[in-house]
Amino acid sequence: MPNYDYDEALDALENIRKFIPFTPKTAIVTGSGLGDIAAVIEEGITLNAKDIPNWPGSTAPSHAGKIIAGKIHGRPVILLQGRVHCYEGYSMKAVTFPVRVVRMMGAQEYIATNASGAINTSYSPGEVIALKDHINLMGGNPLSGPNDDRWNERFPDMSRAYDPEMLEFLAGLGLRQGVYAAMNGPSFETPAEIRMLAIMGADLVGMSTVPEVITANAMGMRVAGLSCAANMAAGIDPEKTLSGQEVIEVMKKFSRRLSEIIIALIDKLNQE
Repeated sequence: MPNYDYDEALDALENIRKFIPFTPKTAIVTGSGLGDIAAVIEEGITLNAKDIPNWPGSTAPSHAGKIIAGKIHGRPVILLQGRVHCYEGYSMKAVTFPVRVVRMMGAQEYIATNASGAINTSYSPGEVIALKDHINLMGGNPLSGPNDDRWNERFPDMSRAYDPEMLEFLAGLGLRQGVYAAMNGPSFETPAEIRMLAIMGADLVGMSTVPEVITANAMGMRVAGLSCAANMAAGIDPEKTLSGQEVIEVMKKFSRRLSEIIIALIDKLNQE
């Protein structure tokens, strides 16, 4: 089992650079059923994550486990098509290993997408919400343990975990903003847990993203979070039960909208 440390990240980086000779400016990670953005990447180079040394392999449904590098409207990008989760048995260091590597490649921005359950009853299924903050209830932090100064300082600030300029731009596209609560999973939350999260100020709930956002911020990346509300969270509709397959189907339906938002954000970054 890899340690997911700096030297192992270097090994992965050296392997990737054999196939991807350019420096990506923006990294994008896609959540459940949200991989359509891959279709718009120009001059794409596709790698299988399982062929990269030390790279954690995804076992979650609808997470392709591929890395695609190329350009979107001329901007060099790297797409992580699928992620790994703590509920798959991975440590937080493993979950955030890909973030470490793409930052070491030179990526300056990290666009994280995910599927979520809507706690805020004003949201509609399929609506894309721009994350403005998060609540970490996963029981750990990816920066725990001995600190490697080559990666990040010991106590990074998280007061602006989601880049204010990108948030302002996304608001101009008509996206509402929300707070994302991260739970460990893989079981969906109980109605009582959803009521607790609502009291805490959460608008959305999911099982990913927050460890990545913490790590990307610690390494100096600007972060945007785009969460697609797949359904209403447990207990909001007392007659409805939740299923992972339903989440994937809803996400596939609205993946194109998410792609349009990412492309617009890339265009904005190109103008900076």
